[in-house]
Amino acid sequence: MLLIYSPNTSSRLSYTVSVLFKNEVLVTQDAAIFLSHAGARINYSEQKITPNDFQIIPQGLLFQDSIHLQKTNCFEWKGIIAFFKTNGGKLPFDIFSAAFYLLSRYEEYLPYAVDEYGRYAHTNSLAFKNNFLHLPLIQLWQLELEKLLQNNFQEYSTPVQEFAFLPTYDIDIAYSYLHQPIIKNLYGFFRDLLKGKFELFQERANVYSGNQQDPFDQYHWLDLLHEQFKLNPIYFFLLAKKRKYVDKNISPTKKAMQELIKKHAAKYQVAIHPSWQSADSDIALREEIKCLSEITNQSVDKSRQHYLRMTIPDTYRRLLNAGILEDYTLGYAGMNGFRASYAGAFKWYDLKNETVTALEIHPFCYMDATAIFEQRYPVYEAKKELQGLYDIVKKVKGEMICIFHNHFLTDQPEWVEWKKMYANFLKENFDKI
Repeated sequence: MLLIYSPNTSSRLSYTVSVLFKNEVLVTQDAAIFLSHAGARINYSEQKITPNDFQIIPQGLLFQDSIHLQKTNCFEWKGIIAFFKTNGGKLPFDIFSAAFYLLSRYEEYLPYAVDEYGRYAHTNSLAFKNNFLHLPLIQLWQLELEKLLQNNFQEYSTPVQEFAFLPTYDIDIAYSYLHQPIIKNLYGFFRDLLKGKFELFQERANVYSGNQQDPFDQYHWLDLLHEQFKLNPIYFFLLAKKRKYVDKNISPTKKAMQELIKKHAAKYQVAIHPSWQSADSDIALREEIKCLSEITNQSVDKSRQHYLRMTIPDTYRRLLNAGILEDYTLGYAGMNGFRASYAGAFKWYDLKNETVTALEIHPFCYMDATAIFEQRYPVYEAKKELQGLYDIVKKVKGEMICIFHNHFLTDQPEWVEWKKMYANFLKENFDKI
């Protein structure tokens, strides 16, 4: 068991070390307990207790009780970026304060510019500005810290962790043609015809005549992949009561939509994908959660915001109040990578209330829509990025969560290569397992 001595204590410090070391750590303010501890120990203070202390000098963030602009000048340490530089100690920076700054999303409580959808823009972040958005930086720091601890304390062993891969799917548009409003399909027929899009016109006609499967109906194909590679995905269903703006899914009152959800709930985890409209309405959010619960006859405690529409702390508080205990929204729509610089689940720390909450955050690092529309990658470049993220998360034994959409995994000419890319990625990394 690792022991950390600090003459001061705070919820920020306790939270941070619990994330980094799981349940394999104790914090004490008693120097006598520190001196008598036979195992690995860290002196987290400005004063030495023994001449050979494993000392980390505090930067101060963990003992503050306010939110204000921090000096985050970055530098290189052991080939990786670090910040909150300190003088003396075994590390040249305060790893605990730096980790807390990233995990708590401290910078998102400060004034910032929003993107076109009103979200915190990735370009604001320290990670983007200093080119470490593509790295689970906190866990890379941890690997180096663990090496140093093992060199100083031969008996020290790190908490057991295993790499995990979790594919998730946002079902924003369950079907392209089937079960859509009649007026929408009539309009689509004439639009495609007038614009000379004869392939789409024919595709729509074939689907309605029963001669072709709806192109967005890729559920059986995904089932086969999950079975082949022993994957346990989560499906997030958009269940907006009204069709409006970017909320374009099939109505949850449709029998076909309900059957689709029930089918998936029978073998996978299903979760709510709160609509754009529900981000402005507590009533709508609760209605959507209730709708999914009634369809599946299961409690609903997992969510991911549609279009990743969220603000901290407001969205997280609303989700908690609605009974959500796990959220999978944390990531950027504008660029793939690690929004909290961490690949793994952790409890949300409500910085304004200075408390650890019951909400568990599951960050994702890759979304197909981001690679396609924001980064504008060709398929081969997206595959390279996806593999690179997989490799780095596997190195740190983290959890890699990806987001895919059924309507980008089709056999249509513009998407078929993306479908092949996903299948090949899974085959290359899981076929040998």
